[in-house]
Amino acid sequence: MVPAPDFSDEFRLGLVSLMQWRRDVRRFRSTPLPDGTLERLLALAAVAPSVGLSQPWRFVVVDSSERREAVRGSFERCNAEALRCFSGERAALYARMKLAGLAEAPCQFAVFADRTTAQGHGLGRLTMPATIDYSAVMAVHTLWLAARAEGIGMGWVSILDPAEIAAILDTPPEWTLIGYFCLGYPSEQDCVPTLEREGWEQRRAPVVLRR
Repeated sequence: MVPAPDFSDEFRLGLVSLMQWRRDVRRFRSTPLPDGTLERLLALAAVAPSVGLSQPWRFVVVDSSERREAVRGSFERCNAEALRCFSGERAALYARMKLAGLAEAPCQFAVFADRTTAQGHGLGRLTMPATIDYSAVMAVHTLWLAARAEGIGMGWVSILDPAEIAAILDTPPEWTLIGYFCLGYPSEQDCVPTLEREGWEQRRAPVVLRR
């Protein structure tokens, strides 16, 4: 057995700061990431917990300019449709906000969950099959924190058609889209979420029930 490390008070304070500064970045510098950075971050993502050690995450790195343009087109169509759901001041605020960094981010990738994976032998999935998807989300969060620790920003582009993105990226039919992400150095820094700064929503205390 390897002894557990003794995490210091300083380390714990740094971890709190890291989580507070993990932001959903929309504004990126076009500066490329150093060679090997993405691969290293993806390897760190793979240490995330997963149900039954199934490791169902599947990463698709999008380098093709044609595929990136197609993804951007999907976003623009979905974004225009979403705008029609709002009216008045809320619509004006929605239209003003920058909701994706697809034009500037030097690195883009998608994360899928393979619900049919045999790894893990089905452990923990019988009554809660969605834990496969949750496991992939854990990998995303692990990568997000690892990137932020290196001063690299990440943005989750959720205003997309999942079926359209799967077709654009030509992925196996058994893979389920978890999210499409932009990665790069932020062009601005703030520990307050953009949506909070813009007045879209305010962070609230967690809902906790005691039984």
